[in-house]
Amino acid sequence: MVSTRAALLFGIGQDYKIETVEVDEPRAGEVLIELHATGLCHSDEHARTGDVPMPHYPVICGHEGAGEVVEVGPGVSSVAPGDHVAMSFIPSCGRCRSCRSGRGYLCDDGMKLFDLGMITDGRVAHRIGAEPVARFTQLGAFAEHQLLAESSVVKIDRDIPWTAAALVSCGVATGFGSAVNRAEVRPGDTVAVLGVGGVGINAVQGAKIAGAREIIAVDPVAFKREQAERFGATHVYASLEEAIAGVRALTRGQMCDAVICTFGVMLGSLLEPALTLTAKGGICVVTSVAPMAQRQADVNLFTMAMMNKEIRGCLFGSSSPRAQIPKLLDLYRAGILKIDELVTKTYSLDQVNEGYADLDAGRILRGALVF
Repeated sequence: MVSTRAALLFGIGQDYKIETVEVDEPRAGEVLIELHATGLCHSDEHARTGDVPMPHYPVICGHEGAGEVVEVGPGVSSVAPGDHVAMSFIPSCGRCRSCRSGRGYLCDDGMKLFDLGMITDGRVAHRIGAEPVARFTQLGAFAEHQLLAESSVVKIDRDIPWTAAALVSCGVATGFGSAVNRAEVRPGDTVAVLGVGGVGINAVQGAKIAGAREIIAVDPVAFKREQAERFGATHVYASLEEAIAGVRALTRGQMCDAVICTFGVMLGSLLEPALTLTAKGGICVVTSVAPMAQRQADVNLFTMAMMNKEIRGCLFGSSSPRAQIPKLLDLYRAGILKIDELVTKTYSLDQVNEGYADLDAGRILRGALVF
């Protein structure tokens, strides 16, 4: 067993508590890593609010991390001790139909993301005494060390800074891919990004890199609107109502070729305004996480059909982690993709609650735990 400090949630609405967790040494197909950086992503907040109820508490949250391989189990071939890796909350087994067809973001092992046991063999490998401990999306990146399935790590070059590697493993890849892959943004397009947090800001710069002519960012927080302009937004609005009126005037009623929903929480009432912003023949991408119990959404089906609009879901930017993570890091190295600029403030593991308080208050764009 390996002892490690980690930030755990013991129930809905509670703050994180730092505890010492006992972790198994790696077995077949498993990797033990030492974490060096972890992003503070809003998706982990869904476990605390109950929008995405965890099947088991306590749970180690965190799903946007990077670190160094310490030890590998039998059969591991893609990484070795000393390698640098980014975590991937979407595992890629390489064997299922989705992986074989190039859609690793839909890997069948994704069905195990909220299982208590390991992806590899289903056993409980994390404990506090005799009490089992779960990990958010099979990662649990709010920890100094973590045991992972090989399918959940992607080898990266050693010259990549730890925070850049961590952020690419979720927020950057998801936002960038929402614009480039799922919304299919093309040169000259008009694009709206609704919600400019850690994912939305990367949808903004993804749209810019793809050649969008007009990029509209919508967020009620003034700080985030200012950041959106730094990353490529040409117009910013504080509300959907302002955006609808502004875009109608800007485009002479044509509206947006692509609308990307990256709200902190996706509610059914937000879909129809997003579709109002979407042009005839346009694409509305839903990337935001919605409460799991939500079953209804406001949609004018007549207008949707008569204007040939599309609604598309988006997971991990609709891109395969093993291909997308190295590609985005190459764009970062070339100075095309901004990642360092995303991190407003860094924190220690013991400051995780402070980091989320800053995120909820709109004081940071992206925070990162640095170990």
